[in-house]
Amino acid sequence: MISLAALAPAGLQVEPDATAVAEQVADTLLEALRRGSTLGLATGRTMVPVYGALRRRLAALPPAERRALLAGWRSFNLDEYVGLGPADAGSFSGFMAEQLGHPLQLPAGALRLPDGLAADAEAEAQRYGAAVRAAGGIDLQLLGLGNNGHVGFNEPPCPADAPCRSLALSDATRLQNAAAFGGDPAAVPAQAITLGTAEIRAARQLLLVVTGSAKAQVLRRCLLEPPCAELPASWLQGHPGLRIVVDAAAAAALPLN
Repeated sequence: MISLAALAPAGLQVEPDATAVAEQVADTLLEALRRGSTLGLATGRTMVPVYGALRRRLAALPPAERRALLAGWRSFNLDEYVGLGPADAGSFSGFMAEQLGHPLQLPAGALRLPDGLAADAEAEAQRYGAAVRAAGGIDLQLLGLGNNGHVGFNEPPCPADAPCRSLALSDATRLQNAAAFGGDPAAVPAQAITLGTAEIRAARQLLLVVTGSAKAQVLRRCLLEPPCAELPASWLQGHPGLRIVVDAAAAAALPLN
C-alpha cells in the first residue's frame, strides 16, 4: 500500500474535532496572508468555523499589521452558482461577504468569485480562469471534499486537467448543499462555474480540510485508491504541496498506524 506520507507530501494532520481543525487552518491562512500570498478560498459548512477563527486572529493583531494585511488581500474563490448574485440567498458571493468581506471591511474586489449572473456562463468561466492565470496563479488553495469526491464543483467523472468551466451539478451535490436553500435540493441551482482540476492542481500549495464521519469513507477512497475520474479529489494525490487537515471522525477509515 502506498504510504499516506507519499500521497500528502506536506503532511496529514489529525485533530480531535472540527474546532481544532478550524484553528489549525486559520493559522495557516494567516501565515499565508503575512507572506503576501494569493489565496484560493472555498465555501460550505466546513469553512464557517475556519473563517470565524481567521476573523478572531485578525482582530487580535496590532491595528497597523491588520490594516496592511487586509489592504493587500488577494483571493479567488473556487466556484459560484449560475443564476445567483451577491444579493441572493445561497450564493457563494453572499457567503463570502458575510464571512469575510463585511466583517473584515475588505477593499472592493479583494474577494474575487465567478459572476453567477453573467449572460454567458461559459464565457465567464473562461474569463475567470484567465484572471487566475494573469494573477500568477494560486499560492495556497483551500479545499473541502464533497460526498461524491468532488473538489470545487468538479463533479465525477472529471479528468485531471479539466479547465475552469460551467457545468451541471449532480443530484448528490445538490442534496449536499440543500441546507443553504431551505433544505430543498430542487431549490439548489442546477449549474455552476468552477475552477477546474487543472487550476487547482496548478496551485503551489493545497490545503484539504475534511471533518465529520460522513466524509470518512470518501476520504479514504480519494487517498488510497488509484487516481481516477470517478473521484475527482483523487487527482490531488502526490501533489508536492498537498497538506491534509482532518478531524478524528473523518480520519476514522484511514490506516494511520
